[in-house]
Amino acid sequence: MFRTTDAELVETNPLVVSGGHLIAADARLNIDDDALFRHPELPRVEEGSELEREVHALGLAYVQLDGDIAVMANGAGLNMGTLDVLQYYGGSPANFLDAGGGASVEPTRKAIEVLLRTHPTAIFINIFGGITRCDDVANAIRLVKEQSGIPVPLVVRLVGTNEEQGVRILQEAGISAYREMSEAAQQVVQLTRGEAR
Repeated sequence: MFRTTDAELVETNPLVVSGGHLIAADARLNIDDDALFRHPELPRVEEGSELEREVHALGLAYVQLDGDIAVMANGAGLNMGTLDVLQYYGGSPANFLDAGGGASVEPTRKAIEVLLRTHPTAIFINIFGGITRCDDVANAIRLVKEQSGIPVPLVVRLVGTNEEQGVRILQEAGISAYREMSEAAQQVVQLTRGEAR
């Protein structure tokens, strides 16, 4: 079964001996999504919400959460750290959105527009640019602000590749950028409470 279905996992757990019979009391089968085209006989399961599928189609990882601060960061580790820091300071993340390691202007712009559609009380963008260029992220933010506006408080932490250009682009658009994640996280939490300095 493992080989013929291109499975990632085939498991029987627990396996029970009862009355002299061997019984598979529970089983699990995970098929490799990338191999499903070879198995039209297998059922397809739609996972995630409509919004999660839409963002996934952009090539970005997105998971809805139950908070009110929309979050975008680049890289899963930085994203998870961002969610933890927001909660540490009393904030409540609305989502996990990984902009990826090299997101260009257009996918980043679309990702920000998705965040706005969720009607957050604030947006926190946390970028540590390596492959991702800070000027590309800044240009995406500027485009969204110019084309459709950003009606909620926006806090940006921007550090890394082309940081100076990115900070300048944001300043010209009337947006401040922070260097320290903890300071930016505290600011966005205070903004959601109406306590910002």
